[in-house]
Order: sequence, then C-alpha cells, then structure tokens
Amino acid sequence: MTVKLATDRRLAAAPGHESESIRKRDSQTRLRLFTGNANRPLAEKICEYLGTELGDATVSQFADGETFVKINENVRGADLFVFQPTFAPATNLMELLVMVDAARRASAGRVTAVVPYFGYQRQDRKDQPRVPITAKLVANMITTAGTDRVMTMDLHSAQIQGFFDIPFDHLYAAPVLVDYWMHLKIPNLIAVAPDIGSVKMARAYAKRLSVGLAIVDKRRPRPDAVEMMNVIGEVDGKNVVIFDDVVSTGSTLVEAAEALKRAGARDIYAACTHAVLCGDAVERIGRSAVRELIVTDSIPHDPKRLGPSIKVLSVAGLLGEAIRRIHDEESLSSLFI
Repeated sequence: MTVKLATDRRLAAAPGHESESIRKRDSQTRLRLFTGNANRPLAEKICEYLGTELGDATVSQFADGETFVKINENVRGADLFVFQPTFAPATNLMELLVMVDAARRASAGRVTAVVPYFGYQRQDRKDQPRVPITAKLVANMITTAGTDRVMTMDLHSAQIQGFFDIPFDHLYAAPVLVDYWMHLKIPNLIAVAPDIGSVKMARAYAKRLSVGLAIVDKRRPRPDAVEMMNVIGEVDGKNVVIFDDVVSTGSTLVEAAEALKRAGARDIYAACTHAVLCGDAVERIGRSAVRELIVTDSIPHDPKRLGPSIKVLSVAGLLGEAIRRIHDEESLSSLFI
C-alpha cells in the first residue's frame, strides 16, 4: 500500500501529468445557476448570457402544497447561484430557502442567492406600535438557510442592506433604463420623483440623462391610498419621465401623472424596475395620463396582459455580468450608479 501511494504521488508530480483529482476539482468549481419557478424565463436568459446551461433541479410541491426540491447533479465544491425573486405568493420565498438548504447540504462551495426582486421589504422599520420589521425577518431566514452572499436589485429602502451580515450586492436597473431613454432622445425632458422617498433615485437618473429634476409631494391618508399635494419644480410645457422602484397598485404613478398634467406637463412617461401590478393596476395605468411605462423583467408578466402602454426591458445582461464578476472575483463597482 505504501509503495502504491508513493508511486501515485510521483505520477501526480511528473511534468505534464494532470491528476484526475485536479481535473475533477477544476470541473467542480465551475459556475452553476439554479432557479425555482418564480421567473424561469429570466434565469434562462441569464444562462444564455453566461454561455452555460441552467442547473438541473426539481422544484415542485407535495400534494399538500409544501415545497419539494432536489438537485439532480453533483454540485460538491461548486460556485452555486440560486436565482429566485420573492414576490407573492409566499411559495416563491420558500422555494428560495429550500433550494439554498439543498445546495448547502449537497456541499456546494459557495451559495449566492440572486433575488432580483426582494419581497417583504415594505416593512423595513418599526414606524408604529406592534408591527414587525418583516424585511429583517426575511434577511435572517435567507442567511440562516445557508446563503453565503446575496444579490438583489433596486431595493425600496437601501437600509435593508444592513439587515444582512453576509456580503450583499445591491444592483440598479439604471444602466438598462437610462440606455433606453437616451436612445429615444425625447426633447425638453425632465426627470420626476413621484414622492420624497424616490428623490435620490430620480436625481441619479436626472444626472445620467443630463436633465432637470422635479418632485411630486405625496401624502398617504391610508396605507393603500394616495393623495397628491403639489409639484415641486418647473414642469410646465416639458415632457416628463417618472422614475420609481416599484409599481404595485399604480395609485402613486397615476396620481403623480394627474398632478403633473395639472401643472402643465406635456407627454408623461414612466419607468420602474419592479412591476408588481396588483389587481387592476394595468387597466388603471392604461386609462391614465401615462403615455408609456417602461419596466424590467425582474418579475415575469404576460406581454398580452400588459397592453400597448407597458413595455418590458430585460435585465438579464446586467444580472449575468454581475454573476460572472462575482464568480471571477472581479469588482462590481462599474455596474452601480
């Protein structure tokens, strides 16, 4: 046995000899991307950008609705990325957690959760008695499941990054959206923040587009209702584009558009990263003063349902490039605003 081991070591050290263990280790440290059922089309586009195949995994449900996951390939030592936005229903979040746990128990070398839309982020602080900080709870769940790193895009509140004690990459859809508006070359354009909370985002877009900035002052009499107050800035006779991170019911966007029209704005456009579009949001936006709404595919939608006034741009290239750089241990700085 000793002689055989010594012979094996001499062969491994011989010039031009590559041991089977080295070849195996190199193949296992390759990038692997797996996805749940929340947004498989975007995951496939990312794999196309990366020039790799989507990982083989079974993600389904038991008869009682509980999540079942099985990774159908060897991922021992691999640099594994779990792609899954966590919009409603809660099954999407559970699929992410169970997939991360499965990857960790399969001895993946590193597990990165790619969550283009981070759900449950609206409650990010305790602003009234006896309410939870749900964003922190979800951050704890993702970390406890075994995630080594998290990547997301356009958080509703940047402070959510601090809820994680692991590396966190906060990307912005700005490169995709700015490129679209720059190619349109709309004359006399001004960027608009639909509320005070969106000012920083709108200012960043205004700077990159080299246009002015206006703000719509907003008040919420109830959590699900919006009452617009007034427009801060000069929009009379100008074409405007409203920038926001999320469009849910569409109330903020529609009310902002009406306020801008009353202030003398001409054509009104809008852009947001995450199109949640609850209830009759699509119909409401279609009847509004918004001429065109540009969204990304961070949340999947049927183009036929969206209608002619809502256009979808893909962030597959942006996410794919970020994944490649993380895998190659390169800087992500140039991808940020």
